[in-house]
Amino acid sequence: MKVKPAERTNSVGEYYFSAKLRQIDQMRRAGIDVINLGIGSPDLPPPPEAIKKLSEEAALPGVHGYQSYNGLPELRKAMSDWYQKYFGVTLNPENEILPLIGSKEGIMHISMAFVNPGDEVLVPDPGYPSYTSVTRLVGGVVRTYDLLAKNNWMPDINLIESTSLSKVKLMWVNYPHMPTGTKASAILFERLIKFAAKHGILICNDNPYSFILNSEHISILSVDGAKEYALELNSLSKSHNMAGWRVGLVAGDRDYISTVLKVKSNMDSGMFRPLQLAAAEALKRGDDWFEKNNEIYRRRREIANEIMDILGCRYDKEQTGLFLWGQVSENYKNGEELSDKVLEKAHVFITPGFIFGKNGDGYVRISLCSNEEKLKEARERIKNLA
Repeated sequence: MKVKPAERTNSVGEYYFSAKLRQIDQMRRAGIDVINLGIGSPDLPPPPEAIKKLSEEAALPGVHGYQSYNGLPELRKAMSDWYQKYFGVTLNPENEILPLIGSKEGIMHISMAFVNPGDEVLVPDPGYPSYTSVTRLVGGVVRTYDLLAKNNWMPDINLIESTSLSKVKLMWVNYPHMPTGTKASAILFERLIKFAAKHGILICNDNPYSFILNSEHISILSVDGAKEYALELNSLSKSHNMAGWRVGLVAGDRDYISTVLKVKSNMDSGMFRPLQLAAAEALKRGDDWFEKNNEIYRRRREIANEIMDILGCRYDKEQTGLFLWGQVSENYKNGEELSDKVLEKAHVFITPGFIFGKNGDGYVRISLCSNEEKLKEARERIKNLA
């Protein structure tokens, strides 16, 4: 008889995109040309200086062993400089920054470091599904809070405070927001820090989209006193087109970072040294680098707008980030029905909003991580479908 899995695995299912990618692969093996406009994996190249640095460093002797758990000083310094330049936040590279193997692992590390079984965690709806799944895996209790279009996808703090918060330990926020593309704001972050201080809650802002179709770079750590009540995750995946490199960071108070390091140091053995040095090189890129990328994303966004128009979806033209979020018309029951129809009839995959929570049920999301040719082909297929 097979050994039973741990009970915690019953609290989560297979990640939606994992199953959907398997379906798309099966369709392609059957000879169907599927255009995937679902996942936000940048197709543009990383900075050439970073690739060169990786190649040069990897060819040197003595660089292939284990590295320190808290990352190279060169990488931490580069991350600190990046935060100072673009977010106006001063971080001590010695103890207020911890490089991560992608910021997604930071969601697990932070949750394991601060959430005890039975602790409640505030999770946005709609929001990144990993906030919910990781909370459940560590034995926490998910408390969703609504993000609604009528509130510009911002949390209603007064409504949250109208319920008991005595068991809440941590709150996930994500601005600029995925999937809705709502920008961060200093006012929101100030309100969140006051809320955290009042109730003794740790706020964790997941901030990987600040540089995509956005020039207003705001960190929650820029608020006075924020380090006492907040951590921030960031990543090179989207900003520097390095998703597969798996380089992220968590920043905040030295004691919080030390606590997260206790977890991390028991789960990995550091990042490849040449990769860390290459990431440090990437972080030296300036405004010209980001503007060049955004010129491409703006052209893609225009085509995505046209696709939304063809589908009869309503959307905000001021969205930021790698995606376009649109509300489906009354002709469809929900976003999943529209997504399934487009995949089946036009062989184009767009993401149904329900995977981000019940408040996303009537929406779909289009990724900008395909070239203009692919987006135009998808547009023509969907135009013929309509």
